[in-house]
Amino acid sequence: MTSTIHNTDVIKIFSCNSNKILAKKIADYLGIELADAEVSMFSDGESYVKVNEIVRGVDCFIIQSTSTPVNDNLMELLIMIDALRRASAGRITAVIPYYGYARQDRKAKARDPITARLVADMLQVAGADRVLTMDLHTPQIQGFFTIPVDHMLGNPLLIKYYSEKFEGQLKDIIVVSPDIGSVKRSREFAEKLDMPLSIIDKRRPEANISEIMHIIGEDVTGKKVIIVDDMIDTAGTICNAANALKEKGASEVYAACTHGVLSGPAIDRIEKSAIDELVVLDTINLPEYKKTGKIKQLTASRILGESILRINKNQSISKLFD
Repeated sequence: MTSTIHNTDVIKIFSCNSNKILAKKIADYLGIELADAEVSMFSDGESYVKVNEIVRGVDCFIIQSTSTPVNDNLMELLIMIDALRRASAGRITAVIPYYGYARQDRKAKARDPITARLVADMLQVAGADRVLTMDLHTPQIQGFFTIPVDHMLGNPLLIKYYSEKFEGQLKDIIVVSPDIGSVKRSREFAEKLDMPLSIIDKRRPEANISEIMHIIGEDVTGKKVIIVDDMIDTAGTICNAANALKEKGASEVYAACTHGVLSGPAIDRIEKSAIDELVVLDTINLPEYKKTGKIKQLTASRILGESILRINKNQSISKLFD
């Protein structure tokens, strides 16, 4: 289904470099062309932005995930916001499908920075009037902003996919939370599909290293299981979980997340793991070398496009969760 904006002269969609494919899909959903802007880099590495359209009084939306290279993508977003503000844009919404630095949201030990708050401050100082994002690592990050933050969820897209994939088999599948921190997300997923829930209890001795302890809840012997998380980075947690579930007798192991960060050894780990299929959304661009046979990507363009449409029309976004 394609939606259209009636007043295309008062809304413009800009894209920086992190995820032009998603930006184009969002623009296509809205029935408009991407606005003309150049986002490049000087020879010394400084980011450069040039807006080639009149934006005075226009409702502007910038599509930019702050994924790798995180600092370059963040600077592009900040400079684009600044450029639009200085060009007298009517309203500037930073559409950040994946919000980088979200895991640095608290002081875990003495003298730790809270970088997620710093990024929020920078976005506001640059001139953003609003933020539209998806599946923040911790929803409390919304409180770091003094401007409105619309927080969209990826679960409905994943729920729709699995309800269609396993139609008629849902009661024979177990949803598994990979750790205690993901229980709420996994429980909501399981309740929507009327599936039982299990939890993996693990210990993390140091960053990016996890050790599986045991599985709490339903017996997975002979069952299909779906591991649900908000993001997969180096894939250590998800792969250890999948391997443990297979060892406990699970017949098939599926994994799903909103943000496929997939850094470092992630692809190699996934390929060698017990995971039969990993489903990710396109909040982060997936380069060709990461598109393996085990990874399936769904698009978030419709929910983000509909959110943009509702923001532009001053309509409720919460109804999208119904």
